Amino acid sequence: MRKSLPFALSKDRSFFDSLGDWMGDVLYDELPEKGFECRDEQIFMAYQIEQALKEKNVLFAEAGVGTGKTIAYLLPAISYARYTGKPALIACADETLIDQLVKEGGDIYKLQKTLGLDIDVRLAKSRDQYLCLKRFEEAEKVESDEWIDDIAFSIPDGVYAQGSMIAVHPYGERSDYPTVSDEDWQKVNYNSIMQCSVCDLRNRCGQTLHRSHYRKSTDLVICSQDFLMEHLATKESREREGQLALLPEVSMMVLDEGHLLEYAAQKAMTYKVQATTIVQLLERLMVDGVRERTLYAMEKLQDDHELFFDQLRDDIVASNEDRKRINKSKTLLAYGKQLIDDVETLMEEFVFESEMYMIPEYELNMAEEYLEQYEASLRIFIAQGDAVDWLEETDGEETLVIMPRLITEVLAEKLFSKKLPIVFSSATLSVNKDFSYIAYSLGIRDYQSFSVPSPFDYEEVMKIYLHELTQRDKTARVQQLLRDGEQTLILFKSKQAMLNFKAELPLMERMYVAFEGDRELSAIVRDFQQGTVKTLCSYHLWEGLDLPKEALTRVIIYDLPFPPQDPLFDAKRTFAENPFEEVELPFMQLRLQQGMGRLIRTSNDHGDIHILLNEDEQKQRAAFENIVAVVPEIK
Repeated sequence: MRKSLPFALSKDRSFFDSLGDWMGDVLYDELPEKGFECRDEQIFMAYQIEQALKEKNVLFAEAGVGTGKTIAYLLPAISYARYTGKPALIACADETLIDQLVKEGGDIYKLQKTLGLDIDVRLAKSRDQYLCLKRFEEAEKVESDEWIDDIAFSIPDGVYAQGSMIAVHPYGERSDYPTVSDEDWQKVNYNSIMQCSVCDLRNRCGQTLHRSHYRKSTDLVICSQDFLMEHLATKESREREGQLALLPEVSMMVLDEGHLLEYAAQKAMTYKVQATTIVQLLERLMVDGVRERTLYAMEKLQDDHELFFDQLRDDIVASNEDRKRINKSKTLLAYGKQLIDDVETLMEEFVFESEMYMIPEYELNMAEEYLEQYEASLRIFIAQGDAVDWLEETDGEETLVIMPRLITEVLAEKLFSKKLPIVFSSATLSVNKDFSYIAYSLGIRDYQSFSVPSPFDYEEVMKIYLHELTQRDKTARVQQLLRDGEQTLILFKSKQAMLNFKAELPLMERMYVAFEGDRELSAIVRDFQQGTVKTLCSYHLWEGLDLPKEALTRVIIYDLPFPPQDPLFDAKRTFAENPFEEVELPFMQLRLQQGMGRLIRTSNDHGDIHILLNEDEQKQRAAFENIVAVVPEIK
């Protein structure tokens, strides 16, 4: 049901005139009367967003930490949603930040309590954040640890009951299982192979129930940027197949921590081929009654796929990076061409099998869908065009990743050409107030922008220390720093860098440190905020983490966050005239600013930032000393 505007409209004043008056009353009078600070930077941002809504433009809204960015965009977003009759979409950097935005005591909660607004806010999480009943049933046959039983007991009784599902509420979110590790969750969550449209449990699935729930939002739909990009990448194909798009039509978008959109887009627009998936998938189709020709075609595809991956491993360029570069040999390309022939032969045999009904319809449709994508991926891989490819580990499996390079063209067509108001909100969108790096990366030509500083007096509340030492000595220096028991966030430039530190840390000390990936991340963050955990190590939480006062009093930057030497960034370097100036430096500066921004979140915060610099990193001091909030001291 459409909700009324939080202010009255009149015939002699436009919606935007009335919106401006209301926001002025709220920001200058109502909120300060209830104990909120009156911040000129926040008010300026709110009115810049109002102008972007009016002109349906892209807006880069860079506002320093403590500006109150969330309230600045929530007021116009909720009003515009009610005016247009379509919800506003807020896309956060990741799932952890979604939970922070809607938590009790967060900005949405505060607006509801303070202004008496009944805000209809619903979460649309990425599909891999939901339990898949089909995969759970398979895992339950082989898993015996306590975590699988915990999930089993959480599934509502009505899911497997005969008859109506009316009484079953949405269930099965990743955040419902805080003690389940990421590794175990990846055995039971949705993955891209699952063919939901023909699943006999689709109407009883928690993901389906959640989707039906968030589609009815009248004010706000909140999702991750990954899910927004997945929505854009699949919208046309889903509509062709008679399915609803993943997200509803919206009135406007806010991209919170919007500087990360490029990476979400790259992730959504990639093809993935895993080492064991196709083997396991086809084994499930080898049932009694299947024709001998079909069995032979499946076995040949499995054998040739294993030969392809054996050769792929031989063609990998050895490195410590997560993404492994591939030197494509003639043998590897020949195996790729053979696999395409194998797939086409098998798909022809499936036509006959579908008429015989020996293979369950769901299994057959799932295999056909996967094989179509598998063939498309291999065609791009062997074409040797502009695509970027690499080998990595995904969900515990070796995975060939193939990414079309020109995502800027895709974004321009699917997102930025729609005359939809889009607001990029972050404390770090520019380098010295120059927005050309992010605009160029996303293919945005026409935009509005502004930059306002943080209202905090950093000299009074924060110190920055530079530690000049060898790479080998970094772990020992961290151990020294941790002895005082301060609430400490340690940020690493990559997962591998964090794991290397973990391996070097003595076992007894490791027991008192929380590492990203050991459990569900938002559960670890909650324990850290409550002081149960004193040290949190992460390679993702460079942005968006909001832990005020004594919940966080020290940030350690373990290494300068330059981009990795991997195929994806190598492609960006190739297309840059000056790779260091155009790719390396702005990436590091933006990420470093974000990481340091975790410390001071409110006017009551205080603490220290420690940046560890090895010999090579010490040479880059001039590249970041001009962007830090206070003059650093050498330790």
